[in-house]
Amino acid sequence: MEYYKQLRQFVGHRPIILPGAVVILVNEKGQVLLQQRPNETWGLPGGLMDLGESLEDTARREFLEETGLTVGALVLVGVFSGPQYHYTLSNGDEFYAVTTAYLASEATGELVMETAETRDLQYVDLHDLPETMGQVYRDSIQAYLQRISKC
Repeated sequence: MEYYKQLRQFVGHRPIILPGAVVILVNEKGQVLLQQRPNETWGLPGGLMDLGESLEDTARREFLEETGLTVGALVLVGVFSGPQYHYTLSNGDEFYAVTTAYLASEATGELVMETAETRDLQYVDLHDLPETMGQVYRDSIQAYLQRISKC
């Protein structure tokens, strides 16, 4: 059972802090790989940290689980936390997300389009992001764009 589910058995719906990681993978056309989740929202592939994992381990594991791809070197883009990342789920669970975003320079393998957590995967222009995309993903991509504009 995932750590956060175990924790919920003790704290109920009260707010908790959930660390996680996402990966920004940009193709040769400058497009970013986005994941459509079963609830039809779009975001960056990634997820929550398990006990004993590093954030880089989390990023690699979640990216593989959700895309079928293995990422190469990871470069830290930013860490996103604070009151703007407070969420209340439909079941009443509350949490504050602490999301670490990484840039992947390369990935190997074959895209797996449909998994339990993935409805679709598409490369999308960085300046034409879907409306149904969460703020932390937009903030991660914005931090990446700021980083490359300084180069």
